[in-house]
Amino acid sequence: MQESGEMYLETILVLSMENSMVRAIDVSERMGYSKPSVSRALGILKNRGMISVDAHGSITLTTAGREHAERIYDRHNVLTRLLEHYGVDTKTATEDACRIEHYISDTSVRAIKEYMKKAVD
Repeated sequence: MQESGEMYLETILVLSMENSMVRAIDVSERMGYSKPSVSRALGILKNRGMISVDAHGSITLTTAGREHAERIYDRHNVLTRLLEHYGVDTKTATEDACRIEHYISDTSVRAIKEYMKKAVD
């Protein structure tokens, strides 16, 4: 999946943790994208079986979509914590983690998690 699709999935996941209902307008506002752009992206995610949209416009992650979104969200959090651990301010750490999370391998993420576990102990 491309970086943009992952960003949409992660945004839907975060919004669903904050609200009981996620709509396209919520995604649009959170990501700062136009409604037509969001509509197009959501259509692609729906066709790929990553989300479902009910008659009221409520967006739900499918099992596959949730798994993918949680993986990206976990990467984001791990990378943010790592950067903060090394003294990067939260805003910069969050922004940089958002860029890195789409390209880093699962192997590297696992190694970072192990390192952070030892560093915290």
